[in-house]
Amino acid sequence: MVEQRRAELARIADGDGPGSGPARTALGGAPLQERLRASILALAAHRGRRSSTCPSDAARAVGGGDWRDLMTDARDLARELARSGAVEITQRGKVLDPDEDWRGPIRIRVRTDG
Repeated sequence: MVEQRRAELARIADGDGPGSGPARTALGGAPLQERLRASILALAAHRGRRSSTCPSDAARAVGGGDWRDLMTDARDLARELARSGAVEITQRGKVLDPDEDWRGPIRIRVRTDG
């Protein structure tokens, strides 16, 4: 799964579609937190409004075998991105408030208006 997520980021980075810029950042030499943030943005943008990504997808893409160590950071970055309006965090199809307490599996998607 780690290789699949990294390959997905590479495919996104090789194009010029949604998420290509952040994907290049995620695969580059930036600090790990910046690459993790960029990975979340790239995967969410590439998958579009009708799909979503999991924080673990972004962690796997940049963290390799140590991806589990990045899960708290990935969830925290998802909250920050949701607060900024860049993404929405969902659980069982319902949009979550990034400032509320929630537990369990979440998904991240580009923000939908309306």
